[in-house]
Amino acid sequence: MFAFTLAFPGRRWENYLLPVNGEPMVRMVEKRLLMAKRIEEVYTIIRKGELKKYSFHVSNPVEVKAKNKIEALYKVLPSSGEVFLVEGNMPLLMPFLINYLSTLFYEGDFEALIPSWSDGTLEVTHAFYEAKALKKALETCLAENEKKLSCIANHLDYESVRVEELSKRNPKVTLSFFKVRNSFDRKFAEESMRN
Repeated sequence: MFAFTLAFPGRRWENYLLPVNGEPMVRMVEKRLLMAKRIEEVYTIIRKGELKKYSFHVSNPVEVKAKNKIEALYKVLPSSGEVFLVEGNMPLLMPFLINYLSTLFYEGDFEALIPSWSDGTLEVTHAFYEAKALKKALETCLAENEKKLSCIANHLDYESVRVEELSKRNPKVTLSFFKVRNSFDRKFAEESMRN
């Protein structure tokens, strides 16, 4: 199974090379993905022209010329197989959670397994997908001129798993969904890694 890390900034403030404990976030994400049992290869989707910057930090950077994350992902996604999708600003990603979710995904008969919060918010960038179904969903999002990745859930037969239910088994699970967006987030991530 392949994992795709989105390190394709949609906004100016998005910096996937921001260091957490002296190491770029995107590298930490790749390392944690490779610790998961079913992840064989990790591809990092980056904006065209940033290969030099990222090639020092990740093993498989893929340059893409695209308007947004939806188009970037659509352009690199394979036509078959299963994929795990994550964003490059989630350095607290838990390999044991990926293992558990992958088991649920393989045991089920659906196009995607997407974690959700009790308010209904879906974590589409922390989910497993059949590549063919995801590619078709992305194509529909592009045709409808959608801007947010969350649109993909509207075009998939997915199963959701509640984050709160998972956290009852292990309270640290919620950290896996934490996104570092600024210096305050970085400080929290660094403190969480120490504990």
